[in-house]
Amino acid sequence: MTFSYNKLWKLLIDKGMMKKDLIKATNMTSSTMAKLGKNQAVSMDVLGRICEALDCNIGDIVDVIKEKPVNKEQ
Repeated sequence: MTFSYNKLWKLLIDKGMMKKDLIKATNMTSSTMAKLGKNQAVSMDVLGRICEALDCNIGDIVDVIKEKPVNKEQ
């Protein structure tokens, strides 16, 4: 399962915030921000703090990208 935080980056732009502002507002570590930048999984706690800071819902900041099934020919 893969994640996309493109909605988060757009929301930050819309609100005139920088990544460092989000780090400060959510008390998140720089390594967690790096995970977000690489579309890696982060804890629900972090996502919840982001939602509180940006006054939004989880669906407003992250998408789950379904992986296409691999066709195995026999």
